[in-house]
Amino acid sequence: DLSARLSSPGTIYWLGTDELGRDILSRLLYGARTTLLIILLVAAISAPIGVILGCAAGYVGGWLDVVLMRTTDVFLAFPRLILALALAAALGPGLENAILAIALTSWPVYARVARAEALLIRNNNYISVAKLQGASSWRIIWVYVMPICANSTVVRVTLDMAGIILTAAGLGFLGLGAKP
Repeated sequence: DLSARLSSPGTIYWLGTDELGRDILSRLLYGARTTLLIILLVAAISAPIGVILGCAAGYVGGWLDVVLMRTTDVFLAFPRLILALALAAALGPGLENAILAIALTSWPVYARVARAEALLIRNNNYISVAKLQGASSWRIIWVYVMPICANSTVVRVTLDMAGIILTAAGLGFLGLGAKP
């Protein structure tokens, strides 16, 4: 709509229009689709992996805890962007590979949070009762430990969204992420 070009924000165009009369809000929402897709897929891949590994490490303990937490330490030793860059370069350019690379570098923080929650509750009375009733370790983790981790996982995902956006933007800038 060339008659509405460069309009200021108002009731019809909430963010105004550009030099060709296009609504800036609709263009912003249309452009955000890729970013929101990346955030949702990375969170859907990395959070469950991290929570499962962290709950298993915290509840079972022993050698499993040592192995999983040392693996987590290796991933946390490198900056996430550098590690995602290396993985995306190895996998090849493209949105799917960038999402996978970011997800594979994002799970350690969720594992640490879930492990801390599991360590807090593994000696509670209701866990002991479940053991006495014959529940396996994996059933206890799935039914009793993982729901406790849900609140802190949601908070961690929310806080991690900005980092996911920055990592995806960095990979896109280097030609390894979403194509223009």
